[in-house]
Amino acid sequence: MSYPLGLLAVHRAFREGTLSPADYLATCIQRADEVEPWLKAFCHRLPADQLAGGEGPLAGVPIGVKDIIATAGIPTTNGSRVYADHVPDQDAPIVTRIKQLGGIVFGKTVSTEFAWRSPGPTVNPHNPQHTPGGSSSGSAAAVAAGIVPMALGTQTVGSIVRPAAYCGVVGFKPSFGAIVRDGVHPLAQSLDHVGFLTRSVADAAFAFGLLADGADAAGAAQAVEGDVLPAMSSLRLGVVRPPIWDRVSAEQNQAFETALEKLRRAGASVEPLALPERYWQGFEAAEVILAAEAATIFDALVTQYPELTSPQLKELVAAGNAISAPRYIWALQLQASLREELPRHLSGLDGILTVPAPGEAPEGLTYTGDASFCALWTMLGVPALTMPIARSARGLPLGLQVIGGFGEDAKLLRTARVVEAQLAN
Repeated sequence: MSYPLGLLAVHRAFREGTLSPADYLATCIQRADEVEPWLKAFCHRLPADQLAGGEGPLAGVPIGVKDIIATAGIPTTNGSRVYADHVPDQDAPIVTRIKQLGGIVFGKTVSTEFAWRSPGPTVNPHNPQHTPGGSSSGSAAAVAAGIVPMALGTQTVGSIVRPAAYCGVVGFKPSFGAIVRDGVHPLAQSLDHVGFLTRSVADAAFAFGLLADGADAAGAAQAVEGDVLPAMSSLRLGVVRPPIWDRVSAEQNQAFETALEKLRRAGASVEPLALPERYWQGFEAAEVILAAEAATIFDALVTQYPELTSPQLKELVAAGNAISAPRYIWALQLQASLREELPRHLSGLDGILTVPAPGEAPEGLTYTGDASFCALWTMLGVPALTMPIARSARGLPLGLQVIGGFGEDAKLLRTARVVEAQLAN
């Protein structure tokens, strides 16, 4: 597969006059027409005569919007038959911001049901017999297939990072709360994040700088320009191999080790980081928080619409209803405690390196893959990014996950930009 222009390249080409927005949009429409019959990344595409943008840094840029994010006048089904005819009255703030910057909502990308585990029809663009991952299935596939240069995704466990890794694109989950979640259907309010799927780290940094709230968004511009990036020889990176490392495939492990060695040879300090054992209780705590909060959101829904909701959603609600109040409070207290002490373990580091998934995208379309290697970082609310680094023997992408400190999104993006450039050499 070839990879067309990324978000930043499109922006610059428009600005320099080497590419017209109309011609580029026509190319995106043509690409969608070619691949959508089998890819099925979109559940709703707007007609060409409705694809109008405004003025601003995203002027003329078509963007995919995950189907759990509200779009005024455009169906937002949340991947659910219950909401099959739902058309919101107003945009989610993140969509409003995209439009204010001139961006075009190209269409709604497929989500698993309510961003949980019941898959939609999307396939992996590298091999349609394999899952694209979830829950941001359509967003990852649309970017990887060259339909749009950027798409919005959400992550409650691993729903941006994992599909990005499986589809061979960059997936960036910013710090918890960095992107406003209003207008995004919740799955678990203490864990839900909004982020981006793009073709490069610089693209993700460009998007974050435009769309995030808070002071750190301004610093993201430094991750776009090569002349303000840190030197490879100054980087200090900690390597985390969780206790579940035995799930990592031989191919993914080899790709990971090869990447680490390449960074070391380039002058970076790459050393193991041993987190205290209590951090690995975070896997269980994340499951408790997610199930308990999801049960409060979906209990009435699965009761009222048993024939329109999936077994996976019903199982999640049942699990959540079985969790006691003390158990839920324990999980929230552990989350808060681990978040508070994490900066001490990250002191002096420019980032953490680990894997985004156990290996290549699993074969079949009924299972979206193991999200465990994303779970802790999502629970901690820290920024996490995956980038493609290799291919499996079957030609499927393998990724590298880079993690930063809470609220240090711009620093993480600068680190990831340097790592990406070095691994591409």
